Amino acid sequence: MRGRELLLRWFHAFAADIGQPAGHPERAVEERTAEGRLTLWEDGGVPVSMAGVSPRIAGTVRVAPVYTPPEHRGRGYAAAVTAELSRAAREAGADEVLLFADLANPTSNGVYVRIGYRAVSDRLLISAEGAARPRPLSPG
Repeated sequence: MRGRELLLRWFHAFAADIGQPAGHPERAVEERTAEGRLTLWEDGGVPVSMAGVSPRIAGTVRVAPVYTPPEHRGRGYAAAVTAELSRAAREAGADEVLLFADLANPTSNGVYVRIGYRAVSDRLLISAEGAARPRPLSPG
C-alpha cells in the first residue's frame, strides 16, 4: 500500500477510535504532507505509527493526530513519533507545543507525561446528535 493510501486509512481509523467524524482526511493528508507536517514512523522499513502537527499560530503548535494501528501498539512507537515531532516543533521556533488527550486513557496519558507533557486543563465535549431540533414559535 502506498504512503498516501495508508495515511488516509489511518486518518479514518483515528477518527473511529476517538468517536469523531473523519472530517476531510484527503485534504489533511495532502496539506500536511506537502508542508512537512505529517510524519510516518517506521520500524525496519515498515510503517507503524503516524503523527501530525498544526501550523504554528501565535507561537503554538498542536500535535495531532497521533495514531498507531492496534497491531503495532504497546511498543513505544506513538511515544517516539510524538516526542520527535514535539522536539522538531520547538527547534523550528514553537514557543508552546500542545496536544489533547483522553483523560479516560491512562496508557496515552502516561506516555505523554513520560515524554514531557503535563496536564494544564480539561474540557468536556457534549454532542447533541439526535437531539430534537427547535421549532419556530407560532405567531399569536
